[in-house]
Parts: sequence; structure tokens; C-alpha cells
Amino acid sequence: MMLFLLIVLSTTIVALNSCSQDDAGSEQSSNSPTSDRGVVINGVKWATRNVDKPGTFAAKPEDAGMFYQWNRKVAWPTTGDITGWDNSTSTGTAWEKSNDPSPAGWCVPTSNEIIKLLDTNKVSNEWTIQNGVNGRKFTDKDSGNTLFLPAVGYRFYSDGMLDDVGTYGTYWSSTQGNIDNADGLAFNIDNVNRSNIYRAYGFSVRCVAEK
Repeated sequence: MMLFLLIVLSTTIVALNSCSQDDAGSEQSSNSPTSDRGVVINGVKWATRNVDKPGTFAAKPEDAGMFYQWNRKVAWPTTGDITGWDNSTSTGTAWEKSNDPSPAGWCVPTSNEIIKLLDTNKVSNEWTIQNGVNGRKFTDKDSGNTLFLPAVGYRFYSDGMLDDVGTYGTYWSSTQGNIDNADGLAFNIDNVNRSNIYRAYGFSVRCVAEK
């Protein structure tokens, strides 16, 4: 099934606390499961790999890592069937630090940081295939730095069923949308946008550097 609950938000920027570093320059990824030197895109330092198990990164930029529900630290596999899925709505007005699965020194990005990634005046993006994996590549127009986000699908909110693998990329922000929803990044071959999505979905996490 297609991800039909995406609601495209306006691009009005709301003042939010950021946990990212605004340093500049190109960085290269590290192969360590707990560290990543990151890459700066439009003033925000992004990790080059998805979050895998809590506190660790996936091995490569193309790897799926694991799925998370909003403001929960429970990791779900990106392949196969699962049991024990929690379809309740998580609470909270922001992704709490105690529930953040990011490795030390990193955190789930805010909605504003996703907006900066989608700023077409400073960042271009395109659907691409990297080492056999579908996804979107974001390129900083000033520095030429690039960031690849794999399209690894998601787990459906009601039953945890795996869906849209290879056709959708879905990534959480730490910012609430309303009592039931939270902001996130969603893309396919045709579109990319910041969206307001039900919190019980299982999405990827691509973290940013803490200050």
C-alpha cells in the first residue's frame, strides 16, 4: 500500500531548538558502528548512515539500518515479518533524549533541519541508485557535499507490516505535529517533502550532530 497519510506542510519555518552543528566543510564517513564524521549540508552536519540498533550506525550509507516509531527507542528490522508491534500513539511534545536511538554526539533532527535540507535555493536533490540501492541524493550547492538517503520503505502503523521497500524513503524528525502526528521527511521517485505523519509508523532515523 502507498503511504497515503502524508500531509504536506507549508514551508514556513518555525523557531525550534536545534541540536546540530553549523560548521562548514566536507567530511568523510567512518566505518565505526558508533561514530561518523558526518557531512555538512546547508549548515547542518548530517550523519552519512542511518541509525541501526540503538547507539549504532548502519555499516554503509546504502544500508537500511532499523526502523523506529516516534519518540520510542525500540528498533524494528527493515526486513521480514515481526511480532509484538505496538500500534498505540506515543506521547511527548518532542523526541525525548532518553528515547533517542542516535549514537553519542548525535540526535534526531528537528523539523527545521529537514527544512534546511529541502531548501532548493541551497540544496539540490535527485532520485538515484547508489551501489544498487534506490534513494535520494542531496547536494550542497556551495560546497558540493552530498548526502544519500536510501529508500527503505516503512512499517505500517496498525500492524507493523513492511511496505514500499525501494520506492519510499521515510525519516523522522524530533518535532511533534499534533497530539497524534509528528513531522518527518518523505520521498519517492517523483517527490520529496516535509510531512506530518502518524507517530505509530516505523520509519528510518538519519541523525544530525549535537552542538
